[in-house]
Amino acid sequence: MKLRYKASGYSFLPRQPVHSLLTGRHASRLRGRGMDFEEIRRYLPGDDIRKIDWKVTARTKKPHTRVYTEERERLVLLVVDQRVSMFFGTRVNMKSVTAAHGAALAAWRVVDQGDRVGALVFNDTQVKEISPHRSRKRVMQILGEIVRLNQQLNVDIQSKANPNMLNRVLDRALRTAKHDCMICIISDFYGMDENTKRLIKLMGQHNDVLAALIYDPLAAKPPQAGRFVISDGELQVEVDTSSGKKRTDIANIFNERLRSLKDELTKMGIPVLPIQTEDPVEFQVRRLLGQAIAAQGGGHVR
Repeated sequence: MKLRYKASGYSFLPRQPVHSLLTGRHASRLRGRGMDFEEIRRYLPGDDIRKIDWKVTARTKKPHTRVYTEERERLVLLVVDQRVSMFFGTRVNMKSVTAAHGAALAAWRVVDQGDRVGALVFNDTQVKEISPHRSRKRVMQILGEIVRLNQQLNVDIQSKANPNMLNRVLDRALRTAKHDCMICIISDFYGMDENTKRLIKLMGQHNDVLAALIYDPLAAKPPQAGRFVISDGELQVEVDTSSGKKRTDIANIFNERLRSLKDELTKMGIPVLPIQTEDPVEFQVRRLLGQAIAAQGGGHVR
């Protein structure tokens, strides 16, 4: 709830600051608000000549122009991952918590901009759909569902990791957001395959899609601490991170996965936001999307 007051300094709309991840090629993909036709009236000096209605002008022998007003609301659909694969963290947050923070920032920002927000919140066994609405109450309902699934994640959880759930939820999102919506996927993308890419590509044909990849810093930079036993709850393996080559190999695996995900989605015109669990999400989002850039050396946002 307190993140409501930190949900500023960035936008999902087309006009982006020069440092934004959505600038340039990606920015052109973001449709922003639509335009509703309002009326045809007499042309006035200063009107956009591209909006002249030539049929009416020819019939009346006087120039007329079409008038449009900005659509008041836009639908933003949050797809929030709370699966077992998200129950991992070595610094500050679990991935599941960082995803929750990202969803909260997005939901508050959307409502404050006057748009409608809905959500698909899912774990390994269930999907909860919250229909879109422009209200504080709807944001609280979304956050409450995220908290409910988040609190089901614990060391004694009986659910097994379900990589197929990602595609099931994306298919549902595709059917929910049919046209001119913003779909924000907040996940570690565990289970991504060719069908995932197909579903995201279909979404992007008529909607704007933003992918927030949640990851733990350990993946990008393993510690120099010696031997670790790593387990997924069923299998386990010992990794010696005192070896420089092993650390490099582990980092390369993650960086290759990130590069592959970015490359695949960039081909579709879909931007990827890498969000790690160590730093506050609002700082990272502002740095990637917003006008506020972290001040050098201080860690503060101006």
